[in-house]
Amino acid sequence: MHYKIGIDIGSTTLKCVVLDESDNILYKSYERHMSRVRQLTLEKFVELEELLRGNELKVSITGSAGLGVSDKSGLPFVQEVFATSQAAKVYYPQTDVVIELGGEDAKILFLQGTPEERMNSTCAGGTGSFIDQMAALLAVDVGELDRLSLRHTCLYPIASRCGVFAKTDIQPLINQGAQKEDLAASIFQAVVDQTIAGLAQGRPIVGNVLFLGGPLAFLQGLRQRFVETLKLDERSAIFTPLAQYFVALGAAIYAGGLPQSFCYGDLIAAMERALKAPSESRGLPPLFESDAEYEAFQKRHQSAKVDSVDLAEYCGGVYIGIDAGSTTTKLAVIDERDNLLYSHYCRNNGNPLEVVLQELGTIYFLGKDRIKVLGSAVTGYGEELMLGAFDVDEGVVETVAHYTAARHFNPDVSFIIDIGGQDMKCFHIKDGAIDSILLNEACSSGCGSFIETFANSMGYPIEEFARLGLFAKAPVDLGTRCTVFMNSSVKQAQKDGAPVEDISAGLSISVVKNALYKVIRVHSADELGENIVVQGGTFLNDSVLRSFEKELGHDVVRPQIAGLMGAYGAALIAKERSKGQSTISTREELEQFTHTSVPVTCKRCTNHCRLTINTFPGGRKFISGNKCERPVTGEKGADLPNLYQFKYGLLTSLPRFPNKRGTMGIPLALNMYENLPFWNTFFGRLGFEVVVSDSSTRKLYSSGQHTIPSDTVCFPAKVTHGHIQNLIGKGVDSIFYPCMSYNFDEGMSDNCYNCPVVAYYPEVIFANMSVPPNIRFLYPYISLNDRDFFVKRITGVLREYWPDIGKRAVADAATAAYDALEAHHNAIREEGLRAIQYAKDHRRKTIILSGRPYHIDPLINHGIDNLIASLGFVILSEDSVPALPEYHRVNVLNQWTYHARMYNAARQCVGMPDTEMVQLVSFGCGLDAITTDEVRELLRHGGKLYTQIKIDEINNLGAVKIRLRSLQAAMNGRAEESRLPTGKA
Repeated sequence: MHYKIGIDIGSTTLKCVVLDESDNILYKSYERHMSRVRQLTLEKFVELEELLRGNELKVSITGSAGLGVSDKSGLPFVQEVFATSQAAKVYYPQTDVVIELGGEDAKILFLQGTPEERMNSTCAGGTGSFIDQMAALLAVDVGELDRLSLRHTCLYPIASRCGVFAKTDIQPLINQGAQKEDLAASIFQAVVDQTIAGLAQGRPIVGNVLFLGGPLAFLQGLRQRFVETLKLDERSAIFTPLAQYFVALGAAIYAGGLPQSFCYGDLIAAMERALKAPSESRGLPPLFESDAEYEAFQKRHQSAKVDSVDLAEYCGGVYIGIDAGSTTTKLAVIDERDNLLYSHYCRNNGNPLEVVLQELGTIYFLGKDRIKVLGSAVTGYGEELMLGAFDVDEGVVETVAHYTAARHFNPDVSFIIDIGGQDMKCFHIKDGAIDSILLNEACSSGCGSFIETFANSMGYPIEEFARLGLFAKAPVDLGTRCTVFMNSSVKQAQKDGAPVEDISAGLSISVVKNALYKVIRVHSADELGENIVVQGGTFLNDSVLRSFEKELGHDVVRPQIAGLMGAYGAALIAKERSKGQSTISTREELEQFTHTSVPVTCKRCTNHCRLTINTFPGGRKFISGNKCERPVTGEKGADLPNLYQFKYGLLTSLPRFPNKRGTMGIPLALNMYENLPFWNTFFGRLGFEVVVSDSSTRKLYSSGQHTIPSDTVCFPAKVTHGHIQNLIGKGVDSIFYPCMSYNFDEGMSDNCYNCPVVAYYPEVIFANMSVPPNIRFLYPYISLNDRDFFVKRITGVLREYWPDIGKRAVADAATAAYDALEAHHNAIREEGLRAIQYAKDHRRKTIILSGRPYHIDPLINHGIDNLIASLGFVILSEDSVPALPEYHRVNVLNQWTYHARMYNAARQCVGMPDTEMVQLVSFGCGLDAITTDEVRELLRHGGKLYTQIKIDEINNLGAVKIRLRSLQAAMNGRAEESRLPTGKA
């Protein structure tokens, strides 16, 4: 008989289908390959010997990891998209669109109209591995995640570009008490959003949709989110019982048309040949050359330890430190001599409150009546939750806790690097105080979760995965890429036959390189000083520690309690600040502990924050998710000058003009945040009623999300689609959104360009959005920098549609518009001077929140300005700072107006006491690769701290708050060190 075999080797699984001559399925299987792609394929053939032997066989291999197997074995290969379309045409000919989600691969096939396929490239966001990571984060299996999602009551906005960004959203929500049911459904919704925005990229998903791949085969909650979001019915949503085998099925169908046949022995011989083929990876030098070298390494690092005393035998006062971290919870209990009485380190398991509750109970059980808690402190992501839940005495910013612990081991410490699950904190120490702080940005590449993600995807516990890398013979060179792009490098190593040991060691080396060259940006070991202390759970991995020392060429100190340093530092601070009696929950109070959390939407302002209200015994409450103090106090908070609020208020209160010619819609997006006062006056004077799009919201953004053609463009550009959709919904007569290569020449730069996205995004809108034919979409190329040219150009544009508009009327309107824009800028500068004077008069510290005009959009900045204000800072914007009297050249090409303002603000910041600068950067902005380095150098050269905050769809401010509080602590430390009077904040 003739049998047809299709084998689909994906990034994480191997699927096999055997068909008979009539295309009946004789066998099908779906299993994880644990990176053993060649060996498992051979084992599969051996398993099927009874079925296959003695028959004429045709075979085809497909999948992201199948090409390497095909190359080494000589067996035929078919591209997986073609295999999928082949099966769809045979089994479901009515299909218009195919959506397939695999382990790390995702694709959309448009079969009707112009056939097209779109695949994820190097990003595994929105795939099975993403869902696996999120389930692990919630401490449930994928099946339980699915069941939880079906009981959700609300959805949180979560980024799905990769697990890194999603963790940045989800982890603070976990630590703030959000319900797992809501998080589970939100995770599935994130997958749907990623598919629509990242894969469809503007092409509508309509008609009959066939859903394929393991996640869509097994997860009812994911199916539900797709059906509801795409507005499909039972007829148009096609869910096949063969979803997880479908590509292998297509490969088997394709194999049936091939001329080449095999016998069973041929297949075994081919796979044995592939298995014996050497790895193509040359690799890096091993981490350890011998067992003796490793033993010496271990002995050296065992010297930095803390003396321990058994809490069960101790009698006296104790101090408790809690570190509620991003993925783990740590506790440390010390005595008066700083001896460690008790410690605990474990994963949050999606419920940090339960971990702390149990551990405090254990502490009381072991200590019985012999101990008295004299002080307590908490640090980390869950700090505020623990303060509310257990009435802990002190909340401590993470950087201070870690420095306090490091100083205990080495009083002369010059540099500290702490690598945790998602966070990396690096700080230079100068004259006994934190001098500068570096934290990882929106990405956790180079952190513990970076390695753990890959270990889990390969089917190994992190401990075993790390141990395998210690004596790898040829670690794979994976470079300094983030998790998103590392997937492709690991896949390639698998295709080349690299063993798990070499991949493990290569990932450890990559973690170190990311830390050194992406976060610290070190040029030589001398920059870090002689006394380097490393800490954080990631450094308990000997492979990472060894890689760090080898890359740096310098021995470092790793305390034996490296993973407990935050908790130990918090305990030391609790001891230092003790008032002789702690308010932390007693044994009796713990026994009566209860906790409820309820999700609500705040209606006190237009932000409509998704809040989680946690209630504890005694009526104590902790409210999370808020971007201002209103939900907590009922009030706005301190009425401190805030230029972001001031500027936004100016734009939303512009004068209205009567409608004499019709309505002119203007999207409040990108450079319109700069030029709206001009266009409002210009068109108003010409007789148009100017209709501005509504304030940005998640709903507004989602309304245009399906038209976004690129997932890599910055978030402010993506939001623009929603603003155009909003104007269409308002039924305006025309939409005016011009292309503008140039901005105004403000005398601070060599040229005055807009960035390419700002300049030409109207072209993208026109090409990708369906504007109704009854609405004019005007996107002429305009420059405001030359008044005469502008009048001539805009007159020609307008008279094409309104022939009665004369040049004189246009010139008069233009004069009024230029005056309005100048008055707008003057108002901002005057408010800036007032804010500076206010800070001086009231001895307040000041933050220059430096970004671009559109960063005042509340959706885009996620309320970061309100967060800064809640810490007691006066807030300036980059354009409210006075311009320097003469142009100062910088070390980079200075040809963009918005960037020139940042350089000017950085120089001015250097000369302003009690003032620091925070730079807002849109994730994915290529030009900011230039500006961030230059702004950093300008500030550091002037003795100022540099703080960068990358912003995108991620809207949870937990990590941002830690960064800002770290900056605040460093400012206070510097002021205290200099013994100069300092402002409050």
